[in-house]
Amino acid sequence: MTAPAPRRGAPTPPGLLAAAGLVARKDLAIEFRSRSAFLSALVLSLLSLVIFYFAWDPTAVAAVDVAPGILWVTFTFSGLLGLHRSFGVEQQERAMDALLVAPISREAIFLGKASANLAFVLGVQLVALPALALFYNLPLTTVLGPLAIVMLLSAIGLTCIGTLFAGITSNTRMAELLLPVLALPFFVPIVLPAAQLTAKLLAGRPLEESLGWLRILLAFDLVFLYACTIAFPFTLED
Repeated sequence: MTAPAPRRGAPTPPGLLAAAGLVARKDLAIEFRSRSAFLSALVLSLLSLVIFYFAWDPTAVAAVDVAPGILWVTFTFSGLLGLHRSFGVEQQERAMDALLVAPISREAIFLGKASANLAFVLGVQLVALPALALFYNLPLTTVLGPLAIVMLLSAIGLTCIGTLFAGITSNTRMAELLLPVLALPFFVPIVLPAAQLTAKLLAGRPLEESLGWLRILLAFDLVFLYACTIAFPFTLED
């Protein structure tokens, strides 16, 4: 859905990327002032790592075998907190109505919110990943570059899906319950190749051996980015 045409003499509305940048900046400014969602997600991720650590038997399962599963379970569920808040914070004051009547396209709203959510998820990953390496004594320095690529690609896919379903469930009474129920099945095509790539990297295998999984992850990112951007305008009522 395109933005409404400006009236004669009115300022020219921003383009798609510029408008998306404004929306992302607004969401990040709100979160920076409160920090409630980021701190909640960070506490949840660190608490999950601690619980998994004390439930782990190092004599039965090696750290490099159990760490990938723990890593992506932690990131998936902690990221859902911020994804829900990206729309929930605007429902109380009906701020979403102002966005809908603004001279920007709904695709720009989606891209802006997805960009802010991406920064949120990457921030959680940036703090939780060193904690995982510390708890499980993982050699991340040797695979940090390829692992950063995997985490970035997976974060893009997760935020695209999560942002779309957060918009769908934002006007429902049980948004906190519906969001994970709807989004988690679509997370699987992203989390599965990401976990496989992480496991192979931590096991010391070169990235060239996992190019198939990397292509799958990249393909799903492109599909979800395009599909979610196209579908988002139909999820919100004027």
